[in-house]
Amino acid sequence: MKKDKDTLEIVTLETDKGNIIIELYPECAPLTVDNFVKLIRDGFYDGLTFHRFVKGFVIQGGDPDGTGTGGPGWTIPGEFKKKKLRELMPQHEKGVLAMARKPSPDSAGSQFYICLSDDPTIYEHLNGNYTTFGRVIEGMDVVQSLRERDVMTQVSVK
Repeated sequence: MKKDKDTLEIVTLETDKGNIIIELYPECAPLTVDNFVKLIRDGFYDGLTFHRFVKGFVIQGGDPDGTGTGGPGWTIPGEFKKKKLRELMPQHEKGVLAMARKPSPDSAGSQFYICLSDDPTIYEHLNGNYTTFGRVIEGMDVVQSLRERDVMTQVSVK
């Protein structure tokens, strides 16, 4: 998954609890990364909350309504359906970033989640069924401290 540091897209997700640094993997989910970066550059995530916390499992955000039902007004294809891309995607484990979706595989838009558990076996049912496209490289302690209604004050990419 690692690429030359000069070609990686790095996201800084600022919260009141500290900053989270995430590297994105366009080689395994190009449409998903492009969509995520577009939303970031448009300021979409600035001021949104994390609306779902499941202890020892995930923290989820990216819903403009804060209810778990909202999105940006469009959806993107589930890139996990493509075997060649799926084989490049990181498996769900602590720190991995993935797109949340409705039951339809092509229903992701803006909501994402970050895995919290040290035990990757609890995510086995998600592997191959959700698009994973990045990983927390700094600030996992901040991720672990997030709860429902915590705010993404500013999200940027470089």
